[in-house]
Amino acid sequence: MRQRGITLIEVLVSMAIIGMVASLMYTGFTQTARNKKRVEETIDRSHEIRSGLERMARELSMAYISAQLNSNEALQVMKTAFIVKTAGGGSRVDFTSFSHQRLYRDAHESDQNELSYFLADHPDDPERTVLARRSENRIDDDPQTGGTVQILIDDVTEFELSMLDPQSGEWSELWDSTQGAMQLNRLPSQIRIHVAIPDPRGYGKDRVYGTRAWLPLTYALNHAIYRR
Repeated sequence: MRQRGITLIEVLVSMAIIGMVASLMYTGFTQTARNKKRVEETIDRSHEIRSGLERMARELSMAYISAQLNSNEALQVMKTAFIVKTAGGGSRVDFTSFSHQRLYRDAHESDQNELSYFLADHPDDPERTVLARRSENRIDDDPQTGGTVQILIDDVTEFELSMLDPQSGEWSELWDSTQGAMQLNRLPSQIRIHVAIPDPRGYGKDRVYGTRAWLPLTYALNHAIYRR
């Protein structure tokens, strides 16, 4: 009896079927890899935003001001303040805080520092806006300048702060503890933090994130407090 072999047409059909199956499997694996990458990027982005907001709220909750100043302005080397104003299309806050952590042994630093949060252009792409954090490890005579600036949250379109005045019970978008016409030697009892982030899916609507900070020290420190 003659044994039948595989014809050329059968070989071609088999190869075509194998090619289709391999193509479908590759497409499925590729789509799964893309979905996995997108989910990981979303999780990392959410972690960056939440961590940045938590850090800001923690440092704002440790804000303080002191009423102790040298009567001679020429000898004033340290000034504390809590100032919120509008700058760069959003809020800017400059304040002194007890949130500094010394990273080196015998460093000539304390737990006091100067901090600022504000919107700024990305250093590598002027078309992008970031939420920047300025830190100065030592308090000097100008609490609004100096130190180093780093990116706290990348790609931020809005940054707004609202302060609750414990005396009036009203919310305000401006604050200045250094001016008699504003809130001299006072701090807000709460701060609402609001940031807007571009939608990573590109739908055109920004995503809004927010949190609050509670400030236990709402009045300036002075000698009378230390003597108690």
